Amino acid sequence: QLNLVESGGGLVQAGESLRLSCVASERTFSDYAMAWFHQAPGKEREFVAAINWSGHTRDYADSQKGRFTISRDNFKSTVYLQMNSLKPQDTAVYYCAGEASKSISLSRRQKDYNPWGQGTQVTVSS
Repeated sequence: QLNLVESGGGLVQAGESLRLSCVASERTFSDYAMAWFHQAPGKEREFVAAINWSGHTRDYADSQKGRFTISRDNFKSTVYLQMNSLKPQDTAVYYCAGEASKSISLSRRQKDYNPWGQGTQVTVSS
């Protein structure tokens, strides 16, 4: 099973950008679809974006579509989340997660993903 470690979070102003990274410990990374979820204070964890094992299929939540880009580098066992035009409502802990799947379809359901990283805090000030 993968061990996932996120990085790249921080404090930025509205309109700025951040790139999150999630590094996997195992070379079987390419056997996994990967996703990003976020959890704002007092709210449930929500789907942000997902990418299939090859990188050819991507899915985004409506509130992030057009501003966020998910990508992956299987040689580096890393998945990225480029976040542009950040808004205060993007403030949350961001988690990456993996689903052992070689399908072209992607899930938005948390229960389909295991393992999870420990999360990285993103704070956007107005």
